[in-house]
Amino acid sequence: MRSNMEAGSAGAMTRLLIRLFVKNYEQVQDAGVRTAYGKMAGWVGIFCNAMLFIGKFVIGMLSGSVSISADAINNLSDASSNIISLLGFKMGSKPADQDHPYGHARYEYLSGLFVSVLIIVIGIELLRSSIQKVRNPEPVEFSWIMMAVLAGSILIKLWMAVFNRYMGRAIHSETLIATAADSRNDVISTSAVLAASILSHYTSLELDGWMGILVAGFILYSGIGLIKDTLDPLLGKAPDMALVEMIQRKIMTYEGVLGTHDLMVHDYGPGRLFASVHVEMAAEEDVLKCHDIIDNIEKDFLEQDNLNMVIHFDPIVTSDEAVGDLRKWLSRQVKRIDERLTVHDLRVVPGVSHTNMIFDCVVPHEFELSDKEVRQRIQEMVSAEYAGYQCVITVDKSFAALPHSRTQEME
Repeated sequence: MRSNMEAGSAGAMTRLLIRLFVKNYEQVQDAGVRTAYGKMAGWVGIFCNAMLFIGKFVIGMLSGSVSISADAINNLSDASSNIISLLGFKMGSKPADQDHPYGHARYEYLSGLFVSVLIIVIGIELLRSSIQKVRNPEPVEFSWIMMAVLAGSILIKLWMAVFNRYMGRAIHSETLIATAADSRNDVISTSAVLAASILSHYTSLELDGWMGILVAGFILYSGIGLIKDTLDPLLGKAPDMALVEMIQRKIMTYEGVLGTHDLMVHDYGPGRLFASVHVEMAAEEDVLKCHDIIDNIEKDFLEQDNLNMVIHFDPIVTSDEAVGDLRKWLSRQVKRIDERLTVHDLRVVPGVSHTNMIFDCVVPHEFELSDKEVRQRIQEMVSAEYAGYQCVITVDKSFAALPHSRTQEME
């Protein structure tokens, strides 16, 4: 129902373009179909923004309006962005080769980064010219044709915002979603230019330069936001929480799986996700059976979710009730320090003078306690309950917020 509502909001024109130019458009998981979506979005953006640039630039030159000219240059930068995004989709669709075994999909992120820098450069130049117009104001020639061009631009940009948002959600493209946000900002900036032109015509206020500054500000704001959006996946942004929860839920549905931990997701570009995770299974179970289950999990993720998954098998002793009770108790105790703390891979090794409790404790990044303080706090709680037990703790950092075991979830 949700997808039907989104298709309806995108409008008949969007659906028509998809059917005309995207073969097998419903198979969005296919890399070729995804590239076709991106290319079509790029060509539509180039055409619309080029037409808007020509119309606004002519009107801006004839009227002497720096804010309209600035808005025109903004559309030209958008067209340039569409060209670079188009190249990014085209280059990113290249198959993996010997030098790039993970594919070339990160070209899409790099193209977005280049576009962001270009937008900021243009915004700075427009800001400079607008400040000059504020210092030396000149009257702007008003015409209803100018108003019609600006009003038409607003309507076109509204459609482009919905169009790009729909396309971006369909293929899970941050580039197209960012383009949709940029179109939305253009609606705001062009509306401001339109309002300034009307106010300047009917009053003695000279607002053209000020609106140019406002438009330049929107351009700079958009560029900075786009830089962050494109840098995040390149720097290793944490995986989306919905993806993390989906992976956890799916793994836990397989027979014999007791828990999961140490999930890592590596993003090599849209449609190029690789992941590794530890899966806990009973140590008493047949090794060949566990290996077969793990093979099936990896195969299912690749075929059903286009996710290359590598799974490490962690054997958990389930026949020793004392160890099981100790694991449950320890899981509760570490949460007294902080609810986000979890433990896994517990082993109990008895000795002559003391018993070693060997386990990993996962703490959040930038945790307020040092690793040494975490170990000390846990040791104090264990010593108070289990005399003669010494903790051997490996403090891990969480790469993804993933529940560690079914027993912990029950508690």
